[in-house]
Amino acid sequence: MAQTTPNHTQSVVGWAAHDPSGKITPYIFKRRENGVNDVTIKILYCGICHTDIHHIKNDWGITMYPVVPGHEITGIITKVGSNVKNFKVGDRAAVGCLAAACMECEFCKDSQENYCDKIQFTYNGIFWDGSITYGGYSEMLVADYRFVVHVPENIAMDAAAPLLCAGITVFCPMKDNNLIDSPAKKRIGIVGLGGLGHVAVKFGKAFGHHVTVISTSPSKEKEAKELLGADEFILSTNAMQMQAGKRTLDFILDTVSAKHSLGPILELLKVNGTLSVVGAPEAPFELPSFPLIFGKRSVKGSMTGGMRETQEMMNVCGKYNITCNIEVIKPDQINEALDRLARNDVRYRFVIDIAGGARE
Repeated sequence: MAQTTPNHTQSVVGWAAHDPSGKITPYIFKRRENGVNDVTIKILYCGICHTDIHHIKNDWGITMYPVVPGHEITGIITKVGSNVKNFKVGDRAAVGCLAAACMECEFCKDSQENYCDKIQFTYNGIFWDGSITYGGYSEMLVADYRFVVHVPENIAMDAAAPLLCAGITVFCPMKDNNLIDSPAKKRIGIVGLGGLGHVAVKFGKAFGHHVTVISTSPSKEKEAKELLGADEFILSTNAMQMQAGKRTLDFILDTVSAKHSLGPILELLKVNGTLSVVGAPEAPFELPSFPLIFGKRSVKGSMTGGMRETQEMMNVCGKYNITCNIEVIKPDQINEALDRLARNDVRYRFVIDIAGGARE
């Protein structure tokens, strides 16, 4: 493992954390030359994800400093390798969480690269050549074209950036539970109304379902209904509302990353209902047995998505004109944005204007 190889000859301006203090500072580093399977992307925008905080502070004990975060990347292709298919110079492109996989296992062959045992991520990963991957808090990226997707022409590049993490993370469990093209209108619940939850509400309404937002924050009711179009709101700390909601939902998507019990949420599901978990609390979930057993309910997890699903998700967003609600910042505001994100002080996603307002 090395930060670079002799093929890393391109100097790039980026922004990195160098220690667990998590402070982001300008950083010049090297990227590889554009290879036969690569595209070079001029980065326009990069979303800020809560995962970035965990990595810059080494919360999970796996950070390789210096770390250049960012896995919600949109930009313009400036160079293509000789083996590249379906991309050309000038295309609007996006890169999410994935940088490399084995391409040979059963999951890779089924375009579920996100479940490959050898998956490597867009930053803080180890690429095929042994170098450390650096993410989208930078002006340019070289990426294997098999881990790049097209951005539909009708959606804005800044508001599209968080779709590469938040969007695909909530899209896949909906697809897995037949909610995208379902002829039957379902009653679905979304736990948490943050970066992931607000996109989930948009998907649910676009797909024609009855959407209930479940939150601990009374202040979220107005924005859930008036801003995002949710049909109902349940305050999870209100025992009467939770009781009234028992056995009313076909499917629930839990996006909350704070410690909480799944028991009360499971009670909201109908018999045979499914709870899909995409939030990742640091402490183990509380999972009482009775709500699970007595309702014949299922609990399952889901992690981002494969490349075919990611392109499908982007196309769906183009079809329904779905993007994220964002606050655009400049690179010198990254540390302030990270502090605010840690306090949940954003509606609903920060996006860094990497190119300084350069037109798409």
